[in-house]
Amino acid sequence: MDDLNELKCEACVADAPRVEADEAKTLLTEIPEWALIERDGVPQLERAFTFRTFKQAWAFSDKVATLAEAEGHHPAILLEWGKVTVTWWTHKIHGLHKNDFICAAKTDALGYEAP
Repeated sequence: MDDLNELKCEACVADAPRVEADEAKTLLTEIPEWALIERDGVPQLERAFTFRTFKQAWAFSDKVATLAEAEGHHPAILLEWGKVTVTWWTHKIHGLHKNDFICAAKTDALGYEAP
């Protein structure tokens, strides 16, 4: 399997293949800090990152936003005091696509260090 962090997102259309449970389990081994959650019936990848200050959290959320623009794939980013929660899923298919796992791996590679 290719390293997720080295892959590039592909354009996604409404009938793009979803990542099914078996494949998700395999892909999650490459991003072990991420949780597979379900919100409103839609499977999603989510991870909370903690920081010592609001400014550090803000700077990290800016890095995630820059990554999202570069990949053409956009997560939910919740910025709080000392915490950023990032949630990836593919809106067009109401579920998970390999792009979500790629972007989660790239989020991990942004240089986050726990306080």
